[in-house]
Amino acid sequence: MRWYHEITPVEKRTLWSCFGGWALDAVDTQVFSLVIPSLLATWSISKGQAGLIGGATLVAGALGGLLAGILSDRVGRVRALQITVIWFSLFTFLSAFAQSFEQLLVLKALQGVGFGGEWTAGAVLLSETMNPKHRGKAMGIVQSAWGFGWGAAVLLYMAVFSFASPQWAWRVLFAIGLVPALLVLYLRRNVVEPPREPQVARDDVAPRGTFGIAAGIFDPAVIRTTLVGGLIGLGAHGGYHAITTWLPTYLKTERHLSVLGTGGYLAVVIVAFIAGCFLSAWLQDRIGRRWNVILFAVCCAVMVNIYTFLPIGDTTMLILSFPLGLFSAGIPATLGALFNELYPQGVRGTGVGFCYNFGRIVSAGFPVLIGHMSASMSLGAALGIDAGVAYGLVVVAALMLPNTRGRLVPAPQPGSVRNDAPAASRN
Repeated sequence: MRWYHEITPVEKRTLWSCFGGWALDAVDTQVFSLVIPSLLATWSISKGQAGLIGGATLVAGALGGLLAGILSDRVGRVRALQITVIWFSLFTFLSAFAQSFEQLLVLKALQGVGFGGEWTAGAVLLSETMNPKHRGKAMGIVQSAWGFGWGAAVLLYMAVFSFASPQWAWRVLFAIGLVPALLVLYLRRNVVEPPREPQVARDDVAPRGTFGIAAGIFDPAVIRTTLVGGLIGLGAHGGYHAITTWLPTYLKTERHLSVLGTGGYLAVVIVAFIAGCFLSAWLQDRIGRRWNVILFAVCCAVMVNIYTFLPIGDTTMLILSFPLGLFSAGIPATLGALFNELYPQGVRGTGVGFCYNFGRIVSAGFPVLIGHMSASMSLGAALGIDAGVAYGLVVVAALMLPNTRGRLVPAPQPGSVRNDAPAASRN
């Protein structure tokens, strides 16, 4: 951790603010996957309907991520982060009062808008604040916050379900989702806006308006990056959300684990996820973002199919949970640095928001598809097939991008979004 002592107080405050925001976001989001069995029983809904709630949240998250990217290019990274944190906290809290499947569907979709937006605003803020040689490590550490938040969600789940009946416990968990709004108070006092490049501040943003900023990522100079980045986002989110949405239900309904047993298995995956983020953080600053993504995608595709297809016992499954969690962490821990290093500042927030969140629109079909596929095959088989296809797409798309490592694209010339400097260093 020698590098941590080299960064400035401003970089440290920004790092931990983004870390806290992402961890709290994970708590709010992961609670849903843990309470699916309770929702199935409370409202007698099908697995397909439960998957639809998860899918709607992902679609809304994609829209929120894109909107937050545009917003951060318009009003600044810090202000956009504040808005998204308040948004997802409020609608998670309101979800506790849903009286029907339809109401919960709408509230979770609205929560997803803030969920997707928070990552985008925070990733761009951290990328522009950190020293380039430490950007990958900082992004990886912030991504590990998802594991800490996931772990906190599991602990809350076990604690609340130990004293409250299932029909009330899930409401208590959603109500706790208001807590992240307190982070805004810290953001207002301790985190500063990164400086704008002179050309961006003078010409690139305000005159073009919101539509111009959004359209800028489809400029001929960067459209290939936008399309390929979107495919990576699709595969990464498709595989990851297929696993995290249905893994608790798979362990409970097909492996017949108790609530405590499910928590024990998830604990291994979560610890491994955190370790994988730290490994990815260290590795991506050495071999570059592209090869790091490919390495972890291949390993994850192999592991998830071993985990779900082979006739293995509980002990072996517990052991294999560690590499599954480790490899699933490497891709999201790399995407923040990768996407930020492909766009100029004037459209960076929009570009990062699109690449990371576009995949959520289409990948929202993965949880829904798994739910429907499980009607004609085992849930584990449906999970393994969908995740394998998703991670294969990541590998193919990543091969089409340059291997970025530490360089941000400078501001474009007036009236254009041209990339006149190399988007990234290449190995």
